[in-house]
Amino acid sequence: MAIGVVTSSGVTEEQITARIERLPMSRWYLRVISTVASAHFFDAFDSLTIASVLPVLVGLWHIAPGEIGTLISAGYIGQLVGALALGWLAERYGRLKVLQYSLVLIAVFAGACALAWNYASFFWFRTLQGLGLGGEVPVAATYMNEFTKADYRGRLIMALQTTFGVGVAVTSILAAWLVPTFGWQSMFVVGMVPVLLAIGLRWLVPESPRWLAAHGRIDEADVALKRLELEASRNGTRPLPPLPDHIPPVSRETAAWGDLFKGLYLKRTVVAWIMAFCTSFVGYGLVLWLPTIARTIYHFPLAQALRYGAIMNVVGLAGPIVCLLVIDFVGRRACFFVAFFGGAVAMAVLWWLGEARTADQVLALGTVGYFFIGCLLTGLYVYIPETYPTRMRALGTGTASSWLRIASIVGPAMVGFTLQNSGIGAVFLMFAVVALVGAATVLFMMIETRGQILEEVSP
Repeated sequence: MAIGVVTSSGVTEEQITARIERLPMSRWYLRVISTVASAHFFDAFDSLTIASVLPVLVGLWHIAPGEIGTLISAGYIGQLVGALALGWLAERYGRLKVLQYSLVLIAVFAGACALAWNYASFFWFRTLQGLGLGGEVPVAATYMNEFTKADYRGRLIMALQTTFGVGVAVTSILAAWLVPTFGWQSMFVVGMVPVLLAIGLRWLVPESPRWLAAHGRIDEADVALKRLELEASRNGTRPLPPLPDHIPPVSRETAAWGDLFKGLYLKRTVVAWIMAFCTSFVGYGLVLWLPTIARTIYHFPLAQALRYGAIMNVVGLAGPIVCLLVIDFVGRRACFFVAFFGGAVAMAVLWWLGEARTADQVLALGTVGYFFIGCLLTGLYVYIPETYPTRMRALGTGTASSWLRIASIVGPAMVGFTLQNSGIGAVFLMFAVVALVGAATVLFMMIETRGQILEEVSP
């Protein structure tokens, strides 16, 4: 038995929290992170596959520019519903069970997309796949936040979220080879892999002890923690740190949707929604449209258009990595303000260049913009779960994530409309304005959560 472990008799929720906060980094962390990171990776793969297959489908099914935006938005309609519904379900039935269901949905409808025979069938299969894609990220981020101690929560969750960026980059690289060689369906065949992870999930990682304790299942939380403490202490041969004595009382109220808008959580909810919307509008707008812009505006061959997307995603991955290294030292507010403002500047320069802008300038400055916005696409899932208590963490994170999906629905459609009616310069100006709104929100409304125990941030 690990030193300092409290027996199941008389264990309180505060003691469960204290025991999580004293756990050192060990092999069990690596196992949990690797498992959840795998889910994130395939969520990113399946989410961004549409960007890689669109240049083919546009010609195959004779899709008009306005329909391109609608097709991109299809998956995000499902993701909007999935983020709300699965976030709510995760509060009631557990983080792990809902994460498992989301992976099954992703895999099953990836297979269905590979079998799509026209625009309409692909639209509906992609929409249904979005249910799983929308629920996986907020539920997984909530799960990992509840497992991680305050001292390195930012770095560890950023490392986890960076796998989403890795998934985006790998998707682009694989697409540049798979789509021209094996056809667009091959991307969705690869996207069926998450079903294997779903099958083994419950044997790989335990349910969140914080969630178990919050639902009165203290003994189960105690058992799960004892297993982790035994691993961390090498079967009791290495003393664990003492229990922290500054754990605040844990609220045992049952949360409802309306609690997101009560007291101090009203402002936090508004901030999370604005930041999520602005991040997604710019970030996914760039990622999803660049290959198609290269193909339709600059008339590049398919392989070259896909390489442009791959270059932006690979280089843009450096942004989340830089943020990972500094977020626990300079704080969330500084990182997020620089990210929004830097993205706005890159987009404004592209607008300022006017009709003389070249495809290489679009690639270069688009990559710079994605470098900054990529920090936010990963970093928001560090910050947003921190700002809600355990009783509504998945609900709050899922609701905020739904605004990522709303922007992912509205954004591509707006890009298609603006591109068709006002030209590509207006698209970049639109991105710049939206990013500046995000920067102002961070500067004037966002709270700092660096280094604080979850129960201190969110009573």
